[in-house]
Amino acid sequence: MIRTFSLHSAAVLALAVALAAAPAAAQDMAPTVEEDGTITSARDIVVLGSVGYRNRSDDVAEPVVSYDSEFFQRFEPLTAGDALKRVPSVTFLSDVIESDGARLRGLPPGYTQILINGEKVPGSNADRSFFLDRIPAELIDRVEIVRSSSARRTGDAVAGTLNIKLRDGYELDGGYLRAGGLYYDDKELEPSVGGVFGGALGPGRFLIGGNFQGRHNPKKKYSLRYSDSPENNPDFATDDFGNREDQTDTRDGKDYSFNATYDIKGDTTDFSVNGFYVHTDRTETERSFEYNHPTNINGPVRATPPGNLTVDNANVAKINQDNYSVNGKLAHRWSLGETSLKVGYAWFDEDRFETEYEVEFDRALPRFTGDQTRTGITDKEFSVRLEHEFEISDNTKLLLGGLWQDKDRDTSITEAPRDRYNLTAANRQGYDQFARNPTEFVRAFGAFVPAVGGINTIQEKRLDGFVLVEGDMPGVKWEAGVRYETTDLTIDDLTPPATRIENDYEKLLPSASVKIDVGARGRITASAARTSRRPEFNFLSPAQLDAELGDNDLLGNPLLDPETAWGFDLGYEQKLGRSGIAGINVFYRKVNDLIELTNTGIEGSEGAGTFVYQPQNIGDGKVWGVEFDLSTDLGFVGLPDTGVFGNISWLDSKIIDEFGERRFNGQSKYVYNFGVIQDIPSVGAAFGATYRKQGRAFDRTVGEEVFTSYGADLEVFVEKRFGKSFTIRAVGSNLLNGAKREAFNKFTTVEDQNDRSFDEYELESEKAGPVFQLMARYAF
Repeated sequence: MIRTFSLHSAAVLALAVALAAAPAAAQDMAPTVEEDGTITSARDIVVLGSVGYRNRSDDVAEPVVSYDSEFFQRFEPLTAGDALKRVPSVTFLSDVIESDGARLRGLPPGYTQILINGEKVPGSNADRSFFLDRIPAELIDRVEIVRSSSARRTGDAVAGTLNIKLRDGYELDGGYLRAGGLYYDDKELEPSVGGVFGGALGPGRFLIGGNFQGRHNPKKKYSLRYSDSPENNPDFATDDFGNREDQTDTRDGKDYSFNATYDIKGDTTDFSVNGFYVHTDRTETERSFEYNHPTNINGPVRATPPGNLTVDNANVAKINQDNYSVNGKLAHRWSLGETSLKVGYAWFDEDRFETEYEVEFDRALPRFTGDQTRTGITDKEFSVRLEHEFEISDNTKLLLGGLWQDKDRDTSITEAPRDRYNLTAANRQGYDQFARNPTEFVRAFGAFVPAVGGINTIQEKRLDGFVLVEGDMPGVKWEAGVRYETTDLTIDDLTPPATRIENDYEKLLPSASVKIDVGARGRITASAARTSRRPEFNFLSPAQLDAELGDNDLLGNPLLDPETAWGFDLGYEQKLGRSGIAGINVFYRKVNDLIELTNTGIEGSEGAGTFVYQPQNIGDGKVWGVEFDLSTDLGFVGLPDTGVFGNISWLDSKIIDEFGERRFNGQSKYVYNFGVIQDIPSVGAAFGATYRKQGRAFDRTVGEEVFTSYGADLEVFVEKRFGKSFTIRAVGSNLLNGAKREAFNKFTTVEDQNDRSFDEYELESEKAGPVFQLMARYAF
């Protein structure tokens, strides 16, 4: 399928009206440069002149921590998620060597607002989060961590905001090409090529870029399952052994990305249009063998029936994703201030076809079972934002505006009737799982039918208004504002019998921030804001999913309200040397109307001892922590070409659910990383390393508890520059072969979970091995 993207017709009309309203202003358009008067040369991106450090944001009162691409580039991150592994307070619970759902302050991804060029983008995830591994790092100009909220943006930022700023025409002059390859632990070689070009065009400047990235992740998993846990039986490994599973899980994919911008900056009128497009083809292949013995009793390599093989499973998911966004902006300065109109359209589309085939040998007659599922998700957003800014006095401005947004999300989950039959003696004779595959037993499947609650549409129409006052006085910047958000929600569950439910809510979200200079090089930042988090899509469907939570059922609740939170941040920054910064920040969030699963008291579909659970706004939670970061050269000890950087965050929280006290699900207790870069100007070379570690995380839901820990991650690079236009860089990542380890407590009923009567206890380890890449860049 080939997709083309352009401004939505309504967006074109809105821009045309605004242009017609200011005909004289259009004549004033002329090419200019940004406020600092510089446009980055392509050579400066390819051949870095110095070690990159984190920036100090001076243009707004909000607490913003900014990192230019020079800070990440030498370690050649593949995606925006890979780049964010090096910034404060960002954790991941992704698979090994993948960084998808960013968890700012360690909170689940849905609590973090992800922006691309300052605008929200839709994704496939039910918690409304956007996977950052969908954005190639090569498109990034800088990453901004906005620790507190502001009335100028939507309030969906309980943990904070990550703004990914892509390159535009005023940040690049000239072009460069990038090409190389990545070598994985299973001897797979994947290509990576791209190019960017920017320059003057007519009255403005443009930028166009493209990137192709081969993706590969060859993981190996090893699981041991028991009927009880160590907490109940010290000899569980011997007495309670259930089965062992050896699994290979390989993720193969190809990402194709494209971005373009066109900007005109005039004396009184500015115009810009920008867009990006990412297409992903991905195949996830899992092959697992379950054995009834903790070691391979049939030999060190192979185990075949009728030995200790009990189950052979083959699971394949083919995923096709398209993600694009287009935004236009028109700003005009006149006697009453500056008026701007922004129009945006974003689209996310995912098609997923998953098959799972398995053969069970631990039966009198071995049995084949086959399942096929198709999932389609389309999420599109159209928004119009109008803002006006004018001066109240020499040092004070008033900004007011509004946002209208129409969001539509369509979900289609269909399943083929399960195929299950006993194998004959002939077709199972001599079965060798290393030479054969359960797919050979597949028969024709019947027509796909909707899964329970699998066909639905969700429409959100929101209308927001805000007012903000900001001041800029010698040594002090401040802002204070309030945002009023209203939402009309319509949910259609189209699985028979079709059901439509409507809901609406509104929230008042005040905010304030201040920056105070302390001496010539210090600064205090403080902020307070009320934010919100909208309910997950899978909680809004009114369908009941049987045995979704152990043996308990899950019933959706379309009348859920958003969670809200009051938050406070207090920080201090100190400039060091020529370009260094050290900072410390403490934060606190009080979350109200927390959405928690609640026992309705209704007996579940599995009979006595099971219940129907429903999400409701009944809980409260607290989040707090301390963040420290350092980025500086060592010129003060005579090493101006040596850069050191690092950060450490201590994170904590508290929630009380029906089982007692816990942290927010998935929140690591800490995360830290530090590194060093040594530049050698005399020979045009550089080298460096980073080391990262995050603490253990805990998740608890009805029917399951999970402990997750990660090994440390070490990355190194070596760089050689040739003249002013060519660079070759070699990078090694995951050099410590860090494993992801999980322990699962599984329960059938709530009573069992309270009594610690296990249905299953599982230990799982996952490894992927080191990755090596060689990249070359050439500027022209």
